[in-house]
Amino acid sequence: MSTSRHRTLTPSRRFAVLSTAAVTGLALTLGTAAAPASAESLAPQTEQEAKDLVEDRQAEDSDSLNRSNVPQGVSVQQAKAAVDKSDALTTADVEYAAALEDLPANGVPEDFYETPDEDGAVVKQAESDFYLDPVKLIKHSAKTTTFMYKTTDEQGTARAATATLLTPKGASGPADDAVVISPGTQGIADKCAPSRQMGMGTEYEGISVASALAAKHPVIVVDYLGLGTEGTHHYLNRTEEGRSVLDAARAVQQVEGSEIDEKTQLQLRGYSQGGHATTAALELQKEWAPELNVASASAGAVPTDLYETVSGLSSVYTAFALYGVDTFAAQADIDLSEFLNEKGQETVAETSNQCTVEALLSTAFTDSKSLTKDGRSLQEIVEEKFMDIADRQRLGKAPVPDVPLLVNHSRLDDVIPFEQGKELASTWCRAGHKVAFEDNLGPTHVGGYIASLPRVETFTSRTFAGKAPLDSCWRL
Repeated sequence: MSTSRHRTLTPSRRFAVLSTAAVTGLALTLGTAAAPASAESLAPQTEQEAKDLVEDRQAEDSDSLNRSNVPQGVSVQQAKAAVDKSDALTTADVEYAAALEDLPANGVPEDFYETPDEDGAVVKQAESDFYLDPVKLIKHSAKTTTFMYKTTDEQGTARAATATLLTPKGASGPADDAVVISPGTQGIADKCAPSRQMGMGTEYEGISVASALAAKHPVIVVDYLGLGTEGTHHYLNRTEEGRSVLDAARAVQQVEGSEIDEKTQLQLRGYSQGGHATTAALELQKEWAPELNVASASAGAVPTDLYETVSGLSSVYTAFALYGVDTFAAQADIDLSEFLNEKGQETVAETSNQCTVEALLSTAFTDSKSLTKDGRSLQEIVEEKFMDIADRQRLGKAPVPDVPLLVNHSRLDDVIPFEQGKELASTWCRAGHKVAFEDNLGPTHVGGYIASLPRVETFTSRTFAGKAPLDSCWRL
């Protein structure tokens, strides 16, 4: 990612967009994650406790602010004035802002992410951290190692990528099984890499990671090509996502201290962009990494058709369309100024440097027609200029391994059309696979993710034990 696309938010802007993000992150991270036993007294165990904790934080005043919990570039006096002025802004928000500002400082040296000269599957590794909250009260007990490995982009160029191995406390000896998590949309800036965000407690996929660790499965969390490491992250690029996942699963076997080997059963797992990456990895596995012992896969809310997905996005999710247009233009070698006005170019530049929660909040309800030179929507721009790229990312056309498959999707998903998930399951059924299709009524895209987690863990445990899931093909 070129440095010209990275901008620093002004202090006032930083405070404005992060107050809701802190509460959102608190609800997602603390409200449902399986916290380590040593942290149970700190994490709310029920919905009411989580609500009480939010109210307690909203009641905080500025007395607890000091140099250690105020973001760089903001004076303590400015922070106190901001907190005292708004009931919606708490000292926890300031901690969250500080975490985002300091994302590289997660125990992994900043220069770790630079592409090295030497060849090899695993190039280097470093000890890292996994926090379950942005205030860094709850550090997970898992042994956490971030590693760099070689993969290949869509053009056939060797590139460096990173991933994180988390080993449950007390695990010893060869690992019988492991979960490979492809994360949902993180953003397209280097600072948004999951390996960086887990160390700062701002990674919303921490819920799924903690859930798998609680079941005593080692976990590999993939950063994707161009997130953290040099070069551009091509959002929802089927080939690069799939190869990143498969090569991480290969490379982790060479990480020092890893108990994962060629016999370890692997489950590929992901939701939203992670579901897209998981499905892409399944479609590429026979050709790209046939030696991997893939035992099962769980793909949730998979955007199998990017054009249909973008076309149906409401203005609440303008950030996703901006991520797509930005990276589609880079892949097509098209200058954004050809179709975006000055406001549009500035909005894309700002969004490209924001991670998901911040980007969604800062662009929510932005009419994309106000960003283009001729008043067309971003959806219309995609149809005119980027259909070839969108079509190359289409899923459900290639064969996948003959392993137990779980497809989960909320009927109330407001980002990825429910019918896309159902059709993917039907496609795999027609190909002769046994598919468990789990629909739920989790409200919105995020609600569907949370509602699916218990079923995913049950599916994981049963398939690792050699038990086939119930087949849903008869009703699809």
